[in-house]
Amino acid sequence: MSDIAIVSLEQPLESIADELGRSFAEYGFAVIRDHGIPQDLIDRAEAKSKEFFALPTEAKMAYKIEGGGGARGYTPFGVEKAKDAEIFDLKEFWHVGRSLPDDHELAEYMAPNVWPSEVAGFRETFTELYNAFDKAGGRVLEAIALSLGLDRQFFAPTVEDGNSVMRLLHYPPLPEDAPDGAIRAAAHGDINTITLLLGAEEAGLELLTKQGTWKAVDVPEGALVINVGDMLDRLTNSRLRSTTHRVVNPKGEAVRRARFSMPFFLHFRPDYVIETLPGCIEEGRESEAPEPISSHEFLQQRLREINLA
Repeated sequence: MSDIAIVSLEQPLESIADELGRSFAEYGFAVIRDHGIPQDLIDRAEAKSKEFFALPTEAKMAYKIEGGGGARGYTPFGVEKAKDAEIFDLKEFWHVGRSLPDDHELAEYMAPNVWPSEVAGFRETFTELYNAFDKAGGRVLEAIALSLGLDRQFFAPTVEDGNSVMRLLHYPPLPEDAPDGAIRAAAHGDINTITLLLGAEEAGLELLTKQGTWKAVDVPEGALVINVGDMLDRLTNSRLRSTTHRVVNPKGEAVRRARFSMPFFLHFRPDYVIETLPGCIEEGRESEAPEPISSHEFLQQRLREINLA
């Protein structure tokens, strides 16, 4: 059995598409090198993220938006739970979303961003990183389209002005009073189209294989981890798999270290209808394909399930 693909985005997409498709079909995961996000931007973003999470709790809580479902601003430690989980995850996070003009046809779906005044350059840094993630994600989607036998630009209009969200994640040193069984991120699948993750070099990320065993995802420094979300799984009738994954607690000296990462949850447009691709439906089994649903409706269903709406 081949392992999780590690490919370079500097290669012609035609030469990596099949390998990506194989990896997403088997594992739901792949690793991307040479993704085009500048290292100096990544370094700046990591420093700004650490600066924000080091603020006093009361300062961070000023950016918690009641009734916002965690879509923008700050979500404190002990709030988010994985679907069907009894215990909260051991993390806090900040969300940056897409900024649209008030008169945009999709503006009603996307709340305005908020920015912490205590961290100089926060807005500029993360606006730049958001746009870099968006560009890299578009290129990955081109390769995915080719792997599915579609026009390489198939996904471009489906994600244009989509409700993508960048998350700054802070897993504090393991608290001594953590509930029994609590881990940094309990087993879950992602809701969105694809996820691009920076900062997974430190051990802890694991995926659940088809055989039912947990497999560590080993990541070269500076690479992006890409995984399939539930929306793309639904669109492809599970040909590309949204795989259950988790972040387990560290051991030894690492329990006293914080962990930081930055996932970018790339979403379809809110008005895009997720209807199974004809090429992913087996002849005679058309009735088994999932019912069409708008990406916005699908997102709202799932946010309720993970305690964010």
